[in-house]
Amino acid sequence: MPADRDVPEDRRRPEVKKRPRVLTAMTAGNAGSRRVAELTAKEVEGATSVQPVDEGWLVDVEVIEGRRIPSSGDILSLFEAKLDAEGNLISIRRKRRYRRGSGDDGGTR
Repeated sequence: MPADRDVPEDRRRPEVKKRPRVLTAMTAGNAGSRRVAELTAKEVEGATSVQPVDEGWLVDVEVIEGRRIPSSGDILSLFEAKLDAEGNLISIRRKRRYRRGSGDDGGTR
């Protein structure tokens, strides 16, 4: 196959530039939840917050740390996952850990 420089300009294939996949809030939330589940090996309750940032997304994901009877005693954690524009995991951190029945006081424990 000849190199592009050996082919007349009018017969060259146009260059195709790869563009990063653009995530929506829905796909970013799903990607963040999957990444947290994969990394922590914990059951995910769901994404609680999805926020676009400069070059990606911040996704808060609630996971079950430990099951109790009754379920209001379950131990939950809230993880923050930072994703790039293509949905790759950049960083993860646990923001708080709490009992399901404790209510949402917004504080960290």
